[in-house]
Amino acid sequence: MGKKKEPRPYLERDISWMYFNRRVLQEACKEDVPLLERLNFLGIYSNNLDEFFRVRVASQNRVAEWDGKSGLRESKTAADVVKQINRINGRYVKDFELAVRQINKLLADNDICIISDAQADEEQKAYIQHYYQEKVDGFVVPVWLSAVKHLDYETDEKIYLAVKAGRYSQTGKMMYDYAYFSLPVRSCGRFVRLPDREGRGYIMYIDDVVRCCLPKVFEGNGFVSFSAYTFKFTRDAEMEIDNDQRSGILQKISKGLKSRRKGEPLRFIYDENMPEDLLRRVLGKLDLGDRDTVLKGGRYQNHKDLMRFPDFPDSALKYPPMRVIRRSSLEGPESLLERIRVQDRFLHVPYHSFDSFIRVLHEAATSRNVRSIKITLYRLAKDSKVVRALIAAARNGKKVTVVIELLARFDEESNIQWSQKLEDAGVKVIFGVEGLKVHSKVLHIGMKRGADLACISTGNFHEGNAKAYTDCIIMTSSRRIVKEVEDVFEFIERPYAQIHFKELLVSPNEMKSRFIALINNEIKNKRNGKPAYIRAKVNHITDPVMVDKLYDAAYAGVDIELSVRGNCSIVTDKLPDNCHLRINGIIDRYLEHSRIFIFAAGGEDKVFIGSADWMPRNLDNRIEVVAPVYDPTIKQEMKRIVDYALRDVCQGRTVDGTGSNTSWTCADPLETGSQYALYRYYQELEEKERQYGNNS
Repeated sequence: MGKKKEPRPYLERDISWMYFNRRVLQEACKEDVPLLERLNFLGIYSNNLDEFFRVRVASQNRVAEWDGKSGLRESKTAADVVKQINRINGRYVKDFELAVRQINKLLADNDICIISDAQADEEQKAYIQHYYQEKVDGFVVPVWLSAVKHLDYETDEKIYLAVKAGRYSQTGKMMYDYAYFSLPVRSCGRFVRLPDREGRGYIMYIDDVVRCCLPKVFEGNGFVSFSAYTFKFTRDAEMEIDNDQRSGILQKISKGLKSRRKGEPLRFIYDENMPEDLLRRVLGKLDLGDRDTVLKGGRYQNHKDLMRFPDFPDSALKYPPMRVIRRSSLEGPESLLERIRVQDRFLHVPYHSFDSFIRVLHEAATSRNVRSIKITLYRLAKDSKVVRALIAAARNGKKVTVVIELLARFDEESNIQWSQKLEDAGVKVIFGVEGLKVHSKVLHIGMKRGADLACISTGNFHEGNAKAYTDCIIMTSSRRIVKEVEDVFEFIERPYAQIHFKELLVSPNEMKSRFIALINNEIKNKRNGKPAYIRAKVNHITDPVMVDKLYDAAYAGVDIELSVRGNCSIVTDKLPDNCHLRINGIIDRYLEHSRIFIFAAGGEDKVFIGSADWMPRNLDNRIEVVAPVYDPTIKQEMKRIVDYALRDVCQGRTVDGTGSNTSWTCADPLETGSQYALYRYYQELEEKERQYGNNS
């Protein structure tokens, strides 16, 4: 009998997520990041945390509540995870508030002053009163706390003011009433720009604008004193119990508790100066349990609004512009579809213009040689050019099939609306597969004459995402790839059909086993003295099987270097010295989103790109597509992207499972961050192509 393998460390996904979001906060604290960008990172950190509590902590709470005989181990694990999250969050919230204060001071040093109602002078107060009457009046309607039993109908998307209002009784005794109302952020914005003075800009939170005008809000009620304090709460989003949990029993738990936890508050944050009598009354309207989070905060909540802080013309306060590069090989009057037939093409957004992909769709929509268009859509822009092209194609007589995922988290309503418009135009719309999210990003263009075409992307076909997320799109006419992309659509329409994919890695069919085979091959090659290494760039690694297999490879001596932006369950802190397994996490101006996998394969260098991370949900519970890269030029470009990520000591942090997030080090560091280095490389490459007329 073989020796039993020692258990390897596994960091719970949600704890690793806290460490990831900490890296976002660290970016907000870096002195070399422009001030307004630092504010933006504070907003991202806060927005991330809200969604994390609404979905992930909600799921863990539901599991922790389970009191059935089956699932006790999972219930205890979930309870422990929630305790750890609350403990870590308690530490991080202090660092966050300190960062806010420091950045506000630096803004003032740069002539941008955020002032409170108490700091406003008479002239500014007069402006505020006029602003309130013109813009805000009527949007603020108080509700007496004594008049409501619960706040269960209030949304957690808003920020609230709790008010303690004083008036004299007939006997002259001061009496207090307690009220609350939501701030009109959606209608008026969170920040009000006051008139500049002597070159200095003045900003006031809408919270303080309303505080200045509380007598107007409560006029006619005889109040003579007011104090107001912000609070917010986060509800259980009740979207799903994420299938990254490692036991089927959790699906049963989810169903058993779904109605009980639906929409309940699970996190409450309030101004630490809120008086006890007011706090007690607000908390009494929220059904918070022992595992739920109650946190003291600063004067202002909902810091996600910092992502929409007013702009200022001083260029030093923002990142220097990086104008999108339009690839000359994809421009010009010649048919782009025909150029793809001659040679594979690629885009790396947001460095390259996403308009080149839109052009592919436009040409397909109008070309007389195009017979059909099939595409998977997960998220869509508000005014989607992609959808407009597909509708035009249908009206031009093309057979258009769109697979649209109705369960794309927080985009459900938008996707339903788009699907209705597509159906109205004659497009065949497929609403995913029951029990499986369709997360793949693929396009198939069927031609009447000549080779069909396909596009494989690491990210959504979404104009907005393409300006902020780093993603790769490959356009190809390779028959062995294109045929299997078409088979993916058949699999989506008939998910129980026996379709075998030889070139593509498709989940939930064989993707995980194919990845495991690739890793096993590296282990075998290492033992046989052949080149053996794994390089990858992904968003998340939490699948226990994949984590354990990477440990196997590392212990076997395979050189492993990974760039992982978000969740990572691998713990490298105490691996033996002979294990070379290192992980870099990059936070920069763009969100790192591309998934690229490189295996030495004994010297062959196999390269893959696609939509899947190494998570249970991607490998077991979604339809994902990862494709091999065969074109030698594009293969080198994919390797360059990963190489630059692994050499990024400016923006990289060591991901080792401890949460220390120390600065990344390597033997051959880039002089700049990887994102700027790639941008400069693409600029220089484009200049050469234009100079020498190279359309490759």
